[in-house]
Order: sequence, then structure tokens, then C-alpha cells
Amino acid sequence: MTGGGSGIGLACARALAADGAEVTVLGRRAEPLQRAVAEGAAHACLVADAQDEETIVAAGPFGIVVHAAGAAESAPFAATDRALVERMLAANLLTAFAVARAVLPPMLAARQGRIVFVASTAALKGYPYVSAYVAAKHAVLGLARALAVEVAGSGVTANAICPGFTDTPLLAASIERIVVATGKTADEVRRSFVSYNPQKRLVRPEEVAAAVLWLCSEEASAVNGKAIAIDGGET
Repeated sequence: MTGGGSGIGLACARALAADGAEVTVLGRRAEPLQRAVAEGAAHACLVADAQDEETIVAAGPFGIVVHAAGAAESAPFAATDRALVERMLAANLLTAFAVARAVLPPMLAARQGRIVFVASTAALKGYPYVSAYVAAKHAVLGLARALAVEVAGSGVTANAICPGFTDTPLLAASIERIVVATGKTADEVRRSFVSYNPQKRLVRPEEVAAAVLWLCSEEASAVNGKAIAIDGGET
């Protein structure tokens, strides 16, 4: 479980652990990972970058991998430079490639496995001021679809979960940045995010985790290469 120390990743770890899986959470910050273990949301933690294939290989093999690590930055397109684009591709796409490369060979050898990429509704549609992030998340979905076709028939599936705006620390950080950049209040910015969801609320991390748990089940073995939106009807 990458990005398992907070937000969607932590909710997914907790759901899988409650279902009987032996969960390892991976991330770059030790404290939230250790807290997840102490609270029973995971059995072990691994402090590493999600691009560190060697560390992930050494910690495996894994029968289920949920890649929830990622990052989001915003800027008008005219102010979106190459460095920002590279950061978004590294944090969102290159980590997904690295994780898949690390976990797939043992899954194929065992002829069973589940790979779930946590993408975003930004993998399904455009949003203003986040062109680099949207492009990176579209690429993550493309990776899931290509990988799914390649492994079809092997007992391994690859899918993408695409949450709408979700009540996580990542969203809270985005709200803080927008407040600083625009002078709007935090409530105003939060309402702007909520307005995208026809249900007029933020998605809860536990709702995303429930969909991930289903994708990892035997009952979802025929679900492969799909983008499952958890967004209240936005897309």
C-alpha cells in the first residue's frame, strides 16, 4: 500500500486489514506509517519512495498492491513550466510504473494478483489550473488499461479508482495554497470543490476504500482495465 500513512491510502489499508489481509504501508514519512501500524490499520511499514523498485521487490512478494501515493500542484497553464510538469509526472505516473514493475513478476509467477492505481476524476476529465496533474493522472489510467490487456488471462488484474474531490489531508493542503494565492476564505474554496459533486459534498476516504476492497476480491476477478469513478455522479 503506497501512500498508506494518510487519506485514501490509510483508509484502504484499514479496510484491507479489517478484511484479513496482511498489510504493509509504504511512504516517505516514518511517523504516519508507524501510527498506522500502531492503530492496527497495517501490520508493517516501509519508509521509502514509491519509485524505489529495489526496496519494494525486497519487501515482497505482494498479492495485492494499491498505489495511492501521489501529489497535486496547481498553476495557470501559462505559469506551468517544465519543472512542474516533471514533478507531477514523477509523483503520479513514474511511481505507478515503478510499483507495477516491482510487484508484477511475482504475481505473474503465482498466477494471481491485484493492482489498483488510485487515479482521480482528473484521469477522466479536465480541470482548470491543474493541467500537469490532469495530464499525469490521464497517463496513470492509460497505464492501468495497457497493463490490464497485457496481463489478461494471467490471474492478475489492473484497474484504476478515480475519486472525485475527497476529504483528505492532500485536499486540505490544496485549500490552504489556494487561500494564500487568491485571498479567498477556506470555506469559499471548500465550497468550490464541493460544487463539482452533484451530491454537494466531498467524497469520504472510506467510500473509496470500499471500492478498492471489492476490486481486490475474488468476486471482481473479471474486472480488468476499468476506471471506476467514486464521485457522486460528477463524471
